[in-house]
Amino acid sequence: MKSRRDDRWIWWRLAWRNLWRNRRRTFITASALAFGYLAAVTIIGIWRGMLSEMIASGTDLVTGQLQIHAPDYYPERSMYTTLGGREGIDVDELVRLTRETPGIVAASPRVHGGGLVSSGSETVAGLFMGVDPDHEVEVTRLLESPAEGRAPRAGEREILIGRGMADRLGVEVGDEVVLVAPASDGSLGNDLYRVSGMFATGIVALDGSFGILPIRSLQELMAMPENRIHEVAAAVEDPFAAPALGDSLAVALGARGLDYPVLLRPWTVFRAELAEYASLAGAVNGIVVGIIFIMAVFGVANTMLLGTFERRREFAVVRALGTQPGMVALTVVYEGLILGVVALAVGVLISVPVLYWLHNYPPDLSKAFGDITMLGSVWRPVLRAEYSVDGPVVSAVALLITSILSALYPAYRAVKILPADALADL
Repeated sequence: MKSRRDDRWIWWRLAWRNLWRNRRRTFITASALAFGYLAAVTIIGIWRGMLSEMIASGTDLVTGQLQIHAPDYYPERSMYTTLGGREGIDVDELVRLTRETPGIVAASPRVHGGGLVSSGSETVAGLFMGVDPDHEVEVTRLLESPAEGRAPRAGEREILIGRGMADRLGVEVGDEVVLVAPASDGSLGNDLYRVSGMFATGIVALDGSFGILPIRSLQELMAMPENRIHEVAAAVEDPFAAPALGDSLAVALGARGLDYPVLLRPWTVFRAELAEYASLAGAVNGIVVGIIFIMAVFGVANTMLLGTFERRREFAVVRALGTQPGMVALTVVYEGLILGVVALAVGVLISVPVLYWLHNYPPDLSKAFGDITMLGSVWRPVLRAEYSVDGPVVSAVALLITSILSALYPAYRAVKILPADALADL
């Protein structure tokens, strides 16, 4: 005696055979679904790649993707609110644990200050950042390749300034400038520093009023002890995982007994405009992908409805032989599902080389459009697709759902065929 499972297997086989009755129609429909899948994963990959490039440009330049501060450092950013000191957290241990946290690739201590930069009769207000030159290059890229000169060396009284500031001061690489800044002991620090190099980011505010010094030089200017800093900046492997890495780092600090309160801020907090743009771009991307599959629903449904009309007498015969309406409808749905699986297999085969090419040899549009300045960052319009699991998986699920939805109305029409009417003209 046959089981229900055997009966359903028969209907699966019947659906498979029916699908290949008109090979040209099946090929065209499957190709449409496959290219819809290709379009979806390509759009998602390029969107993720461009977003990663924008986030990297907005955070790799100066800020990093994760920052650690004293709890009350923001919003005032007082020079007195520091990490470390005799009663504070061990700064060296904090930096070391940050570097050892899985997912974090580098970390560097920083000191921030502000004051005046003078040369001759010219004076410019500026913001100063003291860094560890050896480790800062692993976190941000402002020190990597100055437009002129070189980055400041640890232990030297040197400063890297923006080209805009240099033009206003009328200085060149190798000239000396005077820095004047409020000190933590209430005095006014001032000293001579040699211009080691100049950077040119294209961001007017940064190029015109920002300077980078070795961390110990700025600490001495501001009368700060060596074991006090304002910030630890970190670079992460995946910028989208920065908030979760902040939580992991907090757990690691507690486990090592460094239970002093600290403020962990991922880029989604201190570059909130980038996070908002990412959310907006993700929504627009989802709408575009949704439109692709909605169009596919109507196209596939129209094709399957035509096939149902051509086979109306076949459906009438099986209904007259006592087949339940549900099995007739299920057969049509099976056809749609099989069509989706075939299209998915083809889509995966054609999308793999396309994504590989877009990831490794992306089209560079900067020659046509130049670099784009937006949201306080400068990035190149390169159509590089970034690999991700969610894009192909979500697109695959959407394709299979599209195939099933496309078969529902044709299945309904197949059930509504009356055997007497369909066989009347035989």
